[in-house]
Amino acid sequence: MQALDEKYHTRLNEIAAAIQASPNLAAYLEEEEDDAYNELRQEFEASLAELHHTVAAEAPLQLVTFERYLLDPLFEGLYLPRILGFAVLRGEISDQYRYVRPNDHFKEILIAICKSVHFEQLKKRIGMSVQVGFVLSSDIWITNLMSQVENKRIRYFLQQQKSDQFRDAKDRAGIYRRYSNQFKNELYYSADFPTTAGEMKANFSALRQFLIKRFEVGGDNSSLKTQIKTFLDNKEFQNNDEYVEMLALYGNFMELDAAEQKDLAAHFSRERKNFPEFDEKYLEFLLTLYRAKIGLSAANDERMSAIVDKSVNDKISDYYRIADKIHSLGYVHPDSIEAVQEFCYSHEGLSAEAECLRQLVLCYFTRLIQGLSEREYADYFELTKIFGVYIRIFDNQHFNQEVEKLSMAYVGKLLKRFTDKRAKDYQDVKKFVSTQFVDLGFLKEKEVVEMFKTRRKKRKTTES
Repeated sequence: MQALDEKYHTRLNEIAAAIQASPNLAAYLEEEEDDAYNELRQEFEASLAELHHTVAAEAPLQLVTFERYLLDPLFEGLYLPRILGFAVLRGEISDQYRYVRPNDHFKEILIAICKSVHFEQLKKRIGMSVQVGFVLSSDIWITNLMSQVENKRIRYFLQQQKSDQFRDAKDRAGIYRRYSNQFKNELYYSADFPTTAGEMKANFSALRQFLIKRFEVGGDNSSLKTQIKTFLDNKEFQNNDEYVEMLALYGNFMELDAAEQKDLAAHFSRERKNFPEFDEKYLEFLLTLYRAKIGLSAANDERMSAIVDKSVNDKISDYYRIADKIHSLGYVHPDSIEAVQEFCYSHEGLSAEAECLRQLVLCYFTRLIQGLSEREYADYFELTKIFGVYIRIFDNQHFNQEVEKLSMAYVGKLLKRFTDKRAKDYQDVKKFVSTQFVDLGFLKEKEVVEMFKTRRKKRKTTES
């Protein structure tokens, strides 16, 4: 956690002073009416949100410090419900949808809300956040939090948010996804960079999550360069899986100048030489990034390819050579197709490098199909010829299933658009699906018949 820059601190002080001088605050303190507090919210929460967004974009490692400033009573509880939600989602979760470690920042904000003189106003906006935070937390942690709340009425409110209906991991996953969708366009992740090997082993998963989320959203991440460089320069961190992952994240997603590229290339070359199975570990992590669907593209491969010494005979060189060819010539070019075929003959089908190549091609397919409008269905028909070529070359069930999903989704869009069964567009789609989808193995003939079957409308029964 970094200290807050002076410019942000100054702006917070200005907002706090304006809140205390506001006639809306005076009216609320005198009347204690909901409308008066809502007027105060409308006057200042937009400014607090704007400043929070600025810090998140420019200095994300200072976000927790920034949010702690908002706990000061001078801010009258404004914006606390929102940062409570950020804190709930910022905590790292396991595959069982439980916090990996206690979410102390969530507790810190929630306790501040419970102690606020404006609790009655704030509780109307925190119910879902508290419920999800409790779902992800252990019973012991919740009991400990409850013990710090002296007011029986407030403690009863918290107890009502604790639900037993989310004992199953699938149920926890469902409520977590629904809740996080409300924040999908927000930047709120933060993390701490380790300074010792012990910290790195204990906390790297949270740092990885933070970096991946930042790169997924995009924007300016140049403020993170100093910390990443310090990480890579730390000899104590070298020859570790976490170090390999940091090299991959830094090289694939950060815009680097010539000097920075040179430094990264030196680190990469050293680890590649000294760390056993470095090429396997690197490609396995690259595959993890592909599967996370964070938007890997030609630009990412080109960044890494520029620093990779391809004279080294290993799987990394093999992968970036074929990637370079596909990105430069295009995946429909005969030379690219031939190169992919040769690559598949010389590499195990379930190897990390082969799966990365399939994911690379799949990314191209995804971007193209998702970019097609319904009126461009003729282009999609042509594209399926290439689908068939790569399906035969890869001979991989998972790849086939992913291409099938993309295709079925696009055809679904077409059938929603073209509803007149006698019209040319509908008949073109029907004819295409009836032949090509069966040939590609996406559908059986009976399934095609079912897809295009005319549904009879049920007659309304009349009472005698």
